[in-house]
Amino acid sequence: MNEVTPDPVKQEALMALMASFVAQGHPQEYAKHMAISAIFQADLELRNAQLNRLLGWLKQDHSELYQQALKLTEDTRIEFEQRVQT
Repeated sequence: MNEVTPDPVKQEALMALMASFVAQGHPQEYAKHMAISAIFQADLELRNAQLNRLLGWLKQDHSELYQQALKLTEDTRIEFEQRVQT
């Protein structure tokens, strides 16, 4: 059985954001979805920044690998879009 342990930082952020949205007058259930969405967006932005930094480092310090990394990144995007469309 593959159980995922919740990230305590994300759980704390979720509770804090939910409380903030409720304090602003949003219903509890909407506040939960709004908080989840905000955390998900922050995760996406972090992963994008990480990938951009890694690609920048490869371009600057390991140019021989940079084009391969770009191709792998693009191939991954294409594979993902194909999975989503099916």
